[in-house]
Amino acid sequence: MVVDRSGTVRALNEAARALFPAAGFGRPAAGTIADWLAEAHQRGSDEVARGEVGERAFAAHPVPHGEAVTWWLIDETETRSAREALAREQERTAFLSDASAALLGSLNLDRCMEVAARLAAQHLADAALVLAPTTGATFPAVSCVRGGEPTRTRLEIDPDELPGLGEALQGFPPVPSRWLDPGAAPSWVLPEGFGPVGSIVVTPLPGHGVPAGALVLLRRGDRASFSDSEELFARLFAARAGAAMSAARVFALQASITDTLMRELLPPTLEQLGGVEYAGRYRPARDGERIGGDFYDVHSAITAEGEESLAVLGDVCGKGLDAAVLTGKIRTTLRALLPMADDHHRLLDLLNRTLGDNADARYVTLVLASARREGATVRLRVTCAGHPPPLIVRADGRVEEVDSQGSLIGVLPEIESTTAEITLHPGETCLLYTDGIVEAKGGPLGDAMFGEERLEQAVAECANMPADAVVERVQMLASQWIGRGSHDDMAVLAITAPRGQHLAAVGGHGRGRYTA
Repeated sequence: MVVDRSGTVRALNEAARALFPAAGFGRPAAGTIADWLAEAHQRGSDEVARGEVGERAFAAHPVPHGEAVTWWLIDETETRSAREALAREQERTAFLSDASAALLGSLNLDRCMEVAARLAAQHLADAALVLAPTTGATFPAVSCVRGGEPTRTRLEIDPDELPGLGEALQGFPPVPSRWLDPGAAPSWVLPEGFGPVGSIVVTPLPGHGVPAGALVLLRRGDRASFSDSEELFARLFAARAGAAMSAARVFALQASITDTLMRELLPPTLEQLGGVEYAGRYRPARDGERIGGDFYDVHSAITAEGEESLAVLGDVCGKGLDAAVLTGKIRTTLRALLPMADDHHRLLDLLNRTLGDNADARYVTLVLASARREGATVRLRVTCAGHPPPLIVRADGRVEEVDSQGSLIGVLPEIESTTAEITLHPGETCLLYTDGIVEAKGGPLGDAMFGEERLEQAVAECANMPADAVVERVQMLASQWIGRGSHDDMAVLAITAPRGQHLAAVGGHGRGRYTA
C-alpha cells in the first residue's frame, strides 16, 4: 500500500484491498486503514509499526520513496502466538524449577505439604488442598488460599465424596476438570469464606512407587475454568510435589528405623546399682557420629542371689558403623551369657567361640568387672581379655593397676585369662578405659600421646570423688589434650564404692562426716 505525505492512498495491491476494503486510490488513509498504521504514517516514522487488523497481527515495514511511503504488511499472527506460547512455557519452566527447589528444600513431610499447598494456591488456583494417604482414621491435610498461610489439619472424611479424589489417592489418572460438578464439592474441601466454586481440578501426587497423596485445586466462580493446558501444568507440578513428599516420607521412615536401631547401640545411662556407683562416658572417633567401636554396659542381678552386677567395657577392631554393628552383636551375646557371669573365663571362652565362627575375622578386647556390695565396701572380680588393665584409685590418692591379663577375643581358638579380686573402700574407684584415652594424640606439639602416666596422675586427683565426677574429669582432660585433632573412639567406666550419706542428723556436712 502506497500513501503519500498528505496521507492519501496512492496504490494498493489485492492483499491490501482485502485487508482494508474501505481504502482506495485517492482516498485518505485515516479512517480507511487501521488507526495504528495511519498514526505511524502521520508521524513519519521509519520504524516498523505493529498492530492488529481484526484477529490477526501485522508488522508494517515503511519504505520511503520520493513524496510517498510504501507500507509492506507482514502477517505475524502465528509468530506472535508462538512467542507468547514460548514465554508462557519459559515462565512455567522457571516456576517448576523454583517449585522443585522449594519442595526439596526440606525432608519434613509436613513442611513439604505446606510448600506444595502454598505454591499451588499462589500460581495455579485460588485455593489448594493437599492430602496425604491416611495413617489411620484420618487424612493429614494442608489447605491454603491465595495470599494466605497454609493451614495444617487432619480430616476424618470419605474421599469418595469428591469425585476423583478416592482414585487420585490410589494413584489413578486424574478425572478431567470438565467432568467435575463444582456445586457437588463437599464442605470440607472449601476453605472458610471461599464462596462459590467455579471449577475444580483433582490430580494425584505420584510418589516413588506408591501414591504420595492428592492435590485439589479450586477456582472461584467469577474466574475462568481450568483449561486443558492448565490441568496438564497442574499434573507437572503435582509430579514434583509428589516426589518431594515421597522422599520426605522415605526419609522419615529411615530416620525412625535408624533411631530404633541406634537406641540399641548407644551406651546406656548408668546410675547406682546394688549400692555401687557406676558412671560412663563415650566419645566416638568421628564427631558427627553417635556410635563407634567402643562400648560399655552394666548388667544387674546376674547371680542366683541377685546381688552382683557385671560391668563390661570393650573395644572392637575398627571404627564407625561397621564396628558399631559388631558391638551390638557382642553386647547381645553377652546378655545371653549373663547366667554364666559368675565364671568370667567361661563367659569369655563362649564369646570367643561365637566370634571365632564369624566370617569377618574381627576381634574385640574386653574387661569384665563383677561388683558386689559388702557392707561399706565393694568386692570386685576383674578379668581382662586383651584389654588395658583398669586402674584402682584409693582414698588416699594412690593409683594401682589391676593385676589381670587375658587373650584377645575372636582371634585364637583357645583363650587364657586371669581374674583379680579387689576390695574398694568408701570413696575408692575402679576405672575401666579403652586405649583411645591413653593413645589420644595432642598436647602442646600436637603429636604426643596422653599416655598411661598422665592418666594415672589425672585419676589420682579424683580420689573420693563420685563416679560421675571421675569419668567427667578423665574425658575432659583427654578432650583438652586432643584439641581439634583426630582421635580414636574413647570410653571410660567408673565403679565407685559410695561414701555413704552425710550425717545431717548430727549436724555434719564437714570433711569425713559420712555414714558407713
